Amino acid sequence: MKSLIVHARSFAAHVADSERAESFRALQSGQSPEALFITCSDSRVVPSLITGARPGELFELRTAGNIVPEYGGGRPMGETATIEYAVRVLGVRDIVVCGHSHCGAISALVQGDDLSAAPAVRDWLATQAAGSSFGADLADAVQRHAVAQLDRLRTYPCVRERVEEGLLSLHAWYYEVHTGAVRAHRPGGDSSTFGPL
Repeated sequence: MKSLIVHARSFAAHVADSERAESFRALQSGQSPEALFITCSDSRVVPSLITGARPGELFELRTAGNIVPEYGGGRPMGETATIEYAVRVLGVRDIVVCGHSHCGAISALVQGDDLSAAPAVRDWLATQAAGSSFGADLADAVQRHAVAQLDRLRTYPCVRERVEEGLLSLHAWYYEVHTGAVRAHRPGGDSSTFGPL
């Protein structure tokens, strides 16, 4: 934690002295991100590092297993509010669901891990990933899961409307944490058809 604190203390001075100072000042007038990037909470997955996005270019939603919760469900959810805000208020043109290699959440589902010591995690995965079918191959399972989240997104009224109007595109990506490689789902193929971006 000490190195993080040291960096945070010096960050403002670094910004002020950098060539990016003006772009940081422009952020005070609001945000206009290009995309909503939904990915896992895993600390090895850093959306701005993967995409090269600068502040203000990505609106992010991070959940265990990059799960998009079912729409509705009888109670407000922060994830649902984030998706709706990105689409209806910020007007993002793209939503990316990015799964990743070595994903602990999907691995737990594939292997049937005992998560009784982490009941919130167990219940989140059990209820939100219900209906997903996984084989034994983790990479394939993660990719199929990312595509399934696109199907779940299409049940959101705000997403469905914008997609039908041609104002929103949905993408499933797979990121390899050990190589940095990113592959994208190829529409028209099955849920395991991923290739280079």
